[in-house]
Amino acid sequence: MSNNKSSMTEFPMGEVNFYLPGPAGKLEVLTSTPSVMLNKPLIGVICHPHSLFGGTMHNKVVYTIARAFKELGMPTVRFNFRGVGASEGHYDEGKGETDDLLAVLQWLKQIKPEALFWLAGFSFGSYVAARAATQWPIEQLVSVAPPVVNFNFAELSDIPCPWLIVQGDADEIVDPNAVFSWINSLAVPAQLIRMPGASHFFHGQLIELRQALITNLLPNIN
Repeated sequence: MSNNKSSMTEFPMGEVNFYLPGPAGKLEVLTSTPSVMLNKPLIGVICHPHSLFGGTMHNKVVYTIARAFKELGMPTVRFNFRGVGASEGHYDEGKGETDDLLAVLQWLKQIKPEALFWLAGFSFGSYVAARAATQWPIEQLVSVAPPVVNFNFAELSDIPCPWLIVQGDADEIVDPNAVFSWINSLAVPAQLIRMPGASHFFHGQLIELRQALITNLLPNIN
């Protein structure tokens, strides 16, 4: 289902593609609602991988995270960062992309003032989500294959919410040992799912990724 309105005044039912005004122009957004919703007003927002290397809201890992959130009973929001797909603007090294995410959160808070947010990101998107989690009240942060060598995750070590990190130990793009070392250095402990044999894009292991997310996140809903 598609809707080209530039703004939405309520959370759409079903799966809907539309645009929201963002800080660098319009943002392309995709929302989805589960058939059975939680009693708790949780919304999951998922951020995609690097804009300059083919990352979009339709990435298979991003879709897998969104599907896990839906199976847990929460509506989901995916969107294209500035300069990706039909979203306007240009790549901004994570800073402007954080502003894009904050604009989406602001819209959600306007239409659902009671909403509580889970943020997730894959690769570059995990950096953007973590930056936003230091600026906006978040119930749960999920980082999948965080590129800790390429972006300054050290400045994001004090995340004030439960933090689940997923890392494959056969990641060919993000150094797994750098991720594990960084996790051990965090002042506030984070929960780690270490996936044996998993590559950066979790080829052949997307089902296992989804199930691992559901199993480990389910206790955090209540």
